[in-house]
Amino acid sequence: MIDINLIRTNKELVKENIKKKFQDDKLPLVDEVEALDKEVRALKQEGDTLRASRNTLSSQIGALMKEKRLEEANAIKEQVRKNNERVAEIEKEEEILQEKIKKIMMTIPNIIDKTVPIGKDDSENVEIQKYGDPIVPAFEIPYHSDILESFCGLDKESAGRTSGNGFYYLMGDGARLVSAMLSYARDFMIDKGFTYCLPPFMIRGDVVNGVMSFAEMDAMMYKIEGEDLYLIGTSEHSMIGKFKGQIVPEKQLPLCLTSYSPCFRKEVGAHGIEERGIYRVHQFEKQEMVVLCKPEESMQWYNKMWSYSVELFRSLNIPVRTLECCSGDLADLKVKSCDLEAWSPRQKKYFEVCSCSTLGDAQARRLGIRAKGENGTYYLHTLNNTVLASTRALIALLENNLQADGSVIVPKPLQMYMGGKERIVPCK
Repeated sequence: MIDINLIRTNKELVKENIKKKFQDDKLPLVDEVEALDKEVRALKQEGDTLRASRNTLSSQIGALMKEKRLEEANAIKEQVRKNNERVAEIEKEEEILQEKIKKIMMTIPNIIDKTVPIGKDDSENVEIQKYGDPIVPAFEIPYHSDILESFCGLDKESAGRTSGNGFYYLMGDGARLVSAMLSYARDFMIDKGFTYCLPPFMIRGDVVNGVMSFAEMDAMMYKIEGEDLYLIGTSEHSMIGKFKGQIVPEKQLPLCLTSYSPCFRKEVGAHGIEERGIYRVHQFEKQEMVVLCKPEESMQWYNKMWSYSVELFRSLNIPVRTLECCSGDLADLKVKSCDLEAWSPRQKKYFEVCSCSTLGDAQARRLGIRAKGENGTYYLHTLNNTVLASTRALIALLENNLQADGSVIVPKPLQMYMGGKERIVPCK
């Protein structure tokens, strides 16, 4: 949510930003907010004038009563009563208008960074850099579910019976490999100075509204029936919500947190759920990184965070590339974002495994998260990035470490989490 002062002082900037995001249908909202805001400020001025008048008149009543000028005192009492009635009306009108403004402001996109490329959708995202050689081996790479099934590591059929499409059982070395990757990702981030956290896996509606747009919520979140609770789609939601309504002492900044959680997603939209494999599913596990920092430090942290993901995936022998998200591909709260894509030797192309974003102070404004420094309080900047999402990281690892004999090499950093195992061998 942007600062309303931007609309008051530079509404053309806000409109130009909307155009850059190809959301021209939202342009009238800027003028609507401006008009509503003027109404609120006029009401506030009227209310302040009436309150001042009421205080002045009230101070006169006692003196008039002492002088037994009852008629004049009663006339002033009547005027005070009318003032009070009008003040109550004004406060109610202000509340209604402020709610309208807030609802509209929640739909106006955040101001994107000037370095963001302009484009309509993800087809116009821009490659930044490749890391590692994207190798296609001489032998055929099977589909990832076939690789998993070859060493008895995946059971989709049973999951279909218990839970339906979009779910899966990971078994044996398949399950163990995911646990190893998540443990490695956790320790990797701890070594970078991040504090490890296990957050709540359900959050209230006001926190959901604070961390994401309405459209994202409808497409992603599962709501608990009869409760004001939602299953999280990523632990970023819980981690940012942890600081709702808080004023953080500036000396504690930056707050660098890494959190583990299961993630639950509807996956509503054009992509749909993958029936055969585990690329797009309703449930997976993830290690996340979250930073809350001073506004002037957010871009430094943004660059650090995506570089950590590159480092982690390269340590697992997975070639990756970074992709700058264009304006039309940015969610409304985001200032700047890049995707990390892993190489798929089977498909001979890259696919998304991580997403790093800075949201400026948008989430902090929605949730009331501020810092207190020598010069007063200010809204913090929030950033998030995937360290490792279990299913997609598993696919990338299997394809890039598969051998001609059907075995899978366990990358060295994971071997200590796999009991020293160096290779996974087919059981079929």
